[in-house]
Amino acid sequence: MKSKAIRLTRPGGFENIQITTDEVEQPIGNQVLVRWRASSLNYHDYLVVNGAIPVEDGRIPMSDGAGEIAAVGEDVTKWKVGDKVLSLFYRDWLEGNPTPTKTALISGENSEGFLTEYGLETEETLTKMPEHLSFTEAATLPCAALTAWNALMVKGNLQSGESVLIEGTGGLSIFSMQIALAAGAKVYATSSSIEKAERLKSLGVEAVVNYKTEPKWGRKIHELSNGGVDHVIDVGGGTTMNNSIDAAKMGGHVCSIGILGNGRTGEITFSKFFFKHLKMSGIAVGSREMQKDLVAFLEEHKIKPMVSKVFAFDELAEAFRYQESGQHFGKIVVEI
Repeated sequence: MKSKAIRLTRPGGFENIQITTDEVEQPIGNQVLVRWRASSLNYHDYLVVNGAIPVEDGRIPMSDGAGEIAAVGEDVTKWKVGDKVLSLFYRDWLEGNPTPTKTALISGENSEGFLTEYGLETEETLTKMPEHLSFTEAATLPCAALTAWNALMVKGNLQSGESVLIEGTGGLSIFSMQIALAAGAKVYATSSSIEKAERLKSLGVEAVVNYKTEPKWGRKIHELSNGGVDHVIDVGGGTTMNNSIDAAKMGGHVCSIGILGNGRTGEITFSKFFFKHLKMSGIAVGSREMQKDLVAFLEEHKIKPMVSKVFAFDELAEAFRYQESGQHFGKIVVEI
């Protein structure tokens, strides 16, 4: 049996994406063979594919995967053929707090990703899919949705009646909105698009501030929320952090989860940070245990991911160019 896969060749870049055909290995021991059906784009994947994060020549990219069990090894007890499953971003972070060892192996970076028809996994490196979702919808969960869950529900301990600020309308931000609203929180947002702002409001967001026409948008959010929000999901790092601090209430929680907009480095006004008695967390996705809790929450509240656009298997470059354009509202998916 043959399996098509997308592989990257050095030095990276959209022009160095190749489609290969490989022989499918059969599972042994505690391995399972997964027929992957869909993957979704994350900023981390963008950095891998365009060569900003160097990877081994021939690496299969993409850290999100949804599929079904096609075969099982003789020692497998957790799965059977036909079970619908999700990948893990960190293959060895199964539970507990992160450690260097648990977070060493990253899918689609220093271990194989999921843009392939078939792939071998151990039975530990998967969770079940939410029962109410399609493969296309579920493929959006392992990175963006899990990061939002970790930021709000694990690190943030979000409570009903609290308030949350999301920045922009990318996949992580939209998942944060959905989780926060389902948990009974008020949500505020930023966007430079009038159309996206109206859509956010129609989904239940209290107020949206245009970050292009309102450069001090953090102060405006602080004003609109009557003294600041409880939780800020900061996606820009150096480009957004000062506004995120301005938006937070005294004693609030700022969760740093991204470096969009060239925000790898930057300066913050420390006096604002400590005089507001803020808590800050750095979040990079989460564990298998957290992913199981996320799946249960999504099933309980019947939350469906917002898929902005779907691309075919051989359209990966086009999918990333669409991501670059900033037109998306929610997630971008590649079907396999």
